Amino acid sequence: MTATAAEAWKHWSDGRAATVSSPHGQLALTGTHWLEPEPAEVPGLPGLWWSDAEGVRVRAAAADGIVVDGPAGVGTPVDGEVLLRPDTDPAADTATLDDLRLVPIEREGEIALRVFDPASPARSAFAGIAAYPYAPDWAVPAVFTPFEEARAPLVPNVDGRERPLPVSGRIAFTLAGEPHTLTVSRSVSGGLSGVIADATSGKDTYRFRFITLPAPDAGGLTVLDLNRAHLPPCAFADHFICPFPPPGNRFAIAVEAGEKQVLTR
Repeated sequence: MTATAAEAWKHWSDGRAATVSSPHGQLALTGTHWLEPEPAEVPGLPGLWWSDAEGVRVRAAAADGIVVDGPAGVGTPVDGEVLLRPDTDPAADTATLDDLRLVPIEREGEIALRVFDPASPARSAFAGIAAYPYAPDWAVPAVFTPFEEARAPLVPNVDGRERPLPVSGRIAFTLAGEPHTLTVSRSVSGGLSGVIADATSGKDTYRFRFITLPAPDAGGLTVLDLNRAHLPPCAFADHFICPFPPPGNRFAIAVEAGEKQVLTR
């Protein structure tokens, strides 16, 4: 183990715990409210809320205290009807209500409003993320091969629905002397990500985990570091939508690396 690699992993691990437990981090999510075209109340919020092709619509009075934070007008109180564009829009909006953060999202054409509350019970009970000790053998070179055409297989999600999971190609690598492949997605920045499970899943670790890899070089070479296999958002709050691993992304071996479980007080 090199001190540099171990220290970098420790820095990443500490950063993960700080991010998910921040005032509006993943542990703060208390609701994902799917909206209908007709105005209706959202539990715990003032005003009326509905969705249309552009995003979330809200009708409220200035006295209700909802404030827009985004391109629609930073710091502008909602007084009348306002459009809040979802996270899939380059000009996405959010809003606040006292300490709450209100985040419009869009998933496969459906619009929802997420509510993040710093006083959430999950955030108050958080005691860290259990993880395996860093081990250099779990970081291996990998070669990315893109698909000729992008694919989006239907994959079950934690809420019981099947949704398309866009994937861009496969990585090939050797682990414990055996060849393996994983299906991965490619981000706009060029980095790779995937959803995996293994023989520890649902036992020593959460049901599945996410991985991220650096952008491959011109020859497709990158690094798969399973020490950085991390818990999906739904491990921290039930109101997240997370995909299960696509076919072929389940290791028969036990991947005793990366994050394991959320610790509570």
